[in-house]
Amino acid sequence: MTREEKAIVIQDLTSQLGENATIYLADISGLNAVQTSDLRRACFKANVKLAVVKNTLLAKAMEASDKEFGELPEVLKGNTSLMFSEVGNVPAKLIKNFRKKSDKPLLKGAYVEESVYVGDENLDALVSIKSKEEMIGEVIGLLQSPAKNVISGLKSGGGKLAGILKTLSER
Repeated sequence: MTREEKAIVIQDLTSQLGENATIYLADISGLNAVQTSDLRRACFKANVKLAVVKNTLLAKAMEASDKEFGELPEVLKGNTSLMFSEVGNVPAKLIKNFRKKSDKPLLKGAYVEESVYVGDENLDALVSIKSKEEMIGEVIGLLQSPAKNVISGLKSGGGKLAGILKTLSER
């Protein structure tokens, strides 16, 4: 690979790192052809982009990026694959599900919404991260509960102010 080709790869990696809020680093070495194909298919179905990268080029791209990757450059040893996703916990769920059949991929580290996770022991914590949609759903559910109480109080109070106040005070 020439110096110019390396510069282009670093530039592409830097732009991908800048565009994505969820970046996972995984070790998929040791997977056979069938397992690798299954992993790639699972990534495609989950809308996760998987790419194998050279550690030195990724380290330079991280350095050139505007993001603070903390300890992530230190895990760039051996085989490294990048996983990009729109949703923070999807790659972690994919890795955990895939490891039911195999001991790989191993999580090296992750950058999720400006937080850095290093090591495979963080996989369960990453799986439990809620997406924005899940959080919005929970907030809406919590907000709807008091509103439903008020509406049911209005209906059961018979439409009179005294009845409505009595019903609401009992709740």
